[in-house]
Amino acid sequence: MLQITLPDGSRREFPGPVTVAEVAASIGTGLAKAALAGRVDGRLVDTSHRIDADAQLAIVTDKDADGLEIIRHSTAHLLAYAVKELFPDAQVTIGPVIEHGFYYDFAYKRPFTPEDLAAIEKRMGELAAKNEPVVRRVLPRDEAVAHFKSQGEHYKAEIIGSIPAGEDVSLYREGGFEDLCRGPHVPSTGRLKHFKLMKVAGAYWRGDQKNEQLQRIYGTAWASKDALQGYLTMLEEAEKRDHRKLGRELDLFHLDEHSPGTVFWHPKGWTVWQVVEQYMRAVYRDNGYLEVKGPQIIDRALWEKTGHWDKYRDNMFTTESEKRDYALKPMNCPGHILIFKQGIKSYRDLPLRYGEFGQCHRNEPTGGLHGIMRVRGFTQDDGHIFCTEAHILDECVAYTALLQKVYKDFGFDNIIYKVATRPEARIGSDAVWDQAEHALMESLRRSGCEFEIAPGDGAFYGPKIEYTLKDAIGRQWQCGTMQVDFSMAERLDAVYVAESSERKHPVMLHRAIVGSLERFIGILIEQHAGALPAWLSPVQVVVAAITDQQAEYAADVAKSLQKQGVRVHLDLRNEKINYKIREHSMQKAPYILVVGDKEKANGAVAVRARGNQDLGVMPLADFQSKLASDIALKL
Repeated sequence: MLQITLPDGSRREFPGPVTVAEVAASIGTGLAKAALAGRVDGRLVDTSHRIDADAQLAIVTDKDADGLEIIRHSTAHLLAYAVKELFPDAQVTIGPVIEHGFYYDFAYKRPFTPEDLAAIEKRMGELAAKNEPVVRRVLPRDEAVAHFKSQGEHYKAEIIGSIPAGEDVSLYREGGFEDLCRGPHVPSTGRLKHFKLMKVAGAYWRGDQKNEQLQRIYGTAWASKDALQGYLTMLEEAEKRDHRKLGRELDLFHLDEHSPGTVFWHPKGWTVWQVVEQYMRAVYRDNGYLEVKGPQIIDRALWEKTGHWDKYRDNMFTTESEKRDYALKPMNCPGHILIFKQGIKSYRDLPLRYGEFGQCHRNEPTGGLHGIMRVRGFTQDDGHIFCTEAHILDECVAYTALLQKVYKDFGFDNIIYKVATRPEARIGSDAVWDQAEHALMESLRRSGCEFEIAPGDGAFYGPKIEYTLKDAIGRQWQCGTMQVDFSMAERLDAVYVAESSERKHPVMLHRAIVGSLERFIGILIEQHAGALPAWLSPVQVVVAAITDQQAEYAADVAKSLQKQGVRVHLDLRNEKINYKIREHSMQKAPYILVVGDKEKANGAVAVRARGNQDLGVMPLADFQSKLASDIALKL
């Protein structure tokens, strides 16, 4: 008898070898219909896979993350099937799963058009409706190469040819289309119902720009109609919130090919920058950080000592002067160690917290640049805490609480916490790693945070916590980090005098809350759809006179607000008041104060809040109190 153990611990016996599909059917017809694949002793397999020895089995359905990935992978094959049906001369290459969907690269004699995309999607639907079985077979490598060459699929033959000789490869067929793949796949094309093709882009064969350019068709696929529609709605909302579009419309910044990957900040955008920076500067000041400033250009020798010259050189901007090689700093850590090394440090000086708004440069590929979210020149709210191993827990607890307050002030309440633990290749003793990992996890427990563990994802020099924001439309942005580093201070010979009079290397905690200010401001713009809260808005109040008769009074109102520290725009143009209101509403001003003869006579203002809210007429002093409250409460 063959024994199958299910995830709940129950066991089922069969007289001989059995497929995953047959096990599912023995449990119930509903599960048999829902089964997409199986996990046998931890390995994902097709429902047609035969189990011929005692095993543990989990049935995979579309409710599982593995199930959704299988749907997306299978839909990529369905896309290739449809393309070959409509464009027989097209050659297929690769079609992997990506976040939220998939893509497939094709070689074809002309660019695919939007009309082609619509036709391909329609054909995919027709092929799915035929509910053709997806069948796996295995061939020796050389036989598979010959098979695809005979089909005119030279790219696919080249891929298989790179597999070591003597190995077998698996192929999957659906109808008249067969593709190389490790699998698993859905049992039949009828399981693929909820998908949409998104766009076509260029891509080089094997990712090398020296090779021929292919056409990459992107698509998305989901387990249900509602999930697909929810994703498409989110994309529509994301397009409205696109920081690049809003940056132009609100006159915040622009990007220019004369300096790719860097930002030209306009007055309004730089005002937002300054509000964020000054807020974070106060966070430094109020939490025991000493602000420092390191140089932009540092000698190659230092980067060699830290290991960056060997591992990161391609991403560094370098220069030469007087036969010495230098690099623009891609991070601030080494500079802070050099500052720490000046003068003798005692255990009594620790923990020592340095903070810097340090401008860094990284030579990112042009294709990877994205607005102000992914740039080559950026500024970090970078902090480094030099401490002993005994300090790690308390410092992490304090940091998490601080980070939570900062994110809440910026309008983010939903934070995802992840602890990345020791990789196989690492430095430091297991005892030290135990202490560091415990400190990171315990700091989150003490802060009341549930967290995920990412085994082996820590850096070679220490574990870390990653703090990820979830924005108003559900997107995730990894911003904050706390990294424990046992290595860099030692590499650069930074020491302190311990209580025992020994010279010891400090532990270095790398931490950032907003990370790149450029990226964080981009996130803020998209989070608030450009309508930044009053405390962050570049213009907090617009004062608009109805006619020239109220110009002097309007100017007095503006001056009074400016004395309060409010960022005011005074609009005395000879335009109709409705035109002024509409224009400033489009610029997303939090408040518009309209002043006419009645307001002038009574020392009052007519208040319009963002969103076309008419708050009525009130004394100027009352409005000032309301605005002060909004700013204090970070509204």
